[in-house]
Amino acid sequence: MRNIILILIFGMVGCQSNVPKFDKNNAFEYLKDQCAMGPRNPGSDGYYACRKYIVAKLESYADNIVLQDFSYKEEVEGKTYNGQNIIGRFNPNADFQTIISAHWDTRPWADRDPEKINHRTPIMGANDGASGVAILLELARILARNQAPIGVNLVFFDAEDLGSPGLNETYCQGSSYFAKHLPIPKPDEAINLDMVGDKQLTLPIERYSYEFHPDLVRDLWDRAKDLGLDAFIRKIEYAIYDDHVPLYNIAGIPAIDIIDFKYPNSYTNFHHTLNDVVENCSAKSLDQVGRLMVDYIYNRKRESEK
Repeated sequence: MRNIILILIFGMVGCQSNVPKFDKNNAFEYLKDQCAMGPRNPGSDGYYACRKYIVAKLESYADNIVLQDFSYKEEVEGKTYNGQNIIGRFNPNADFQTIISAHWDTRPWADRDPEKINHRTPIMGANDGASGVAILLELARILARNQAPIGVNLVFFDAEDLGSPGLNETYCQGSSYFAKHLPIPKPDEAINLDMVGDKQLTLPIERYSYEFHPDLVRDLWDRAKDLGLDAFIRKIEYAIYDDHVPLYNIAGIPAIDIIDFKYPNSYTNFHHTLNDVVENCSAKSLDQVGRLMVDYIYNRKRESEK
């Protein structure tokens, strides 16, 4: 019996032997770095500093970088902005290509803050903005050091969060432009990360995701269970209009969203308020999503060949 147990243990370890480690503390430093720049709403000093920061990181890590410029008019105040999607490409000649994305802009208005006087104040966006970017930057560092078996396109979408409540298509301007004018060859699938740093992280299945790419949803949530990532709940909940929707509806890319709907929980709201700050995020939460993304990248080819 002892020999059988040892074989099983070695077998389990072997499955993970080629998967690099996601450094949650590194990722959390990336989150804090962004917040140290202040709010990153379009046109602000923090916005330009963050754009420069992301590009500089990718210049150190990526095989190549694509900068996609576009302009758009936001509907709340009627202002026109110039935006930029930032794409870091790794193993671009691989047969299978995926996108892992997040938005890097933050909302200019804390319009869900309990204090009405704050409704025109920009949010910090530690969770809604910095958390997804932090994971992508840590993935970039890992990919630079460990050749992936698939092609990975890390896409930092701009102008996700300037929409008018209730008018879905006024959001996600960067991903909509990307989907209409693909700056890279059409990838096989996409995973979008949004609001993944909440200390009380809970990740049910977003409804559109299950409609757009059910096989990937099942694979990821099953794998999360295997890895002991307890934030992932195998339960379908709300449909969210996020950057994955234009990718699917416009470009036909099977796309899913990993998102915490309730920040921090069902009884309190920090989303689009001045409470979306570093103190309400955690490295442990980034680790849950980051570890799953690393496993996906380095095991995806093997899964697709089954």
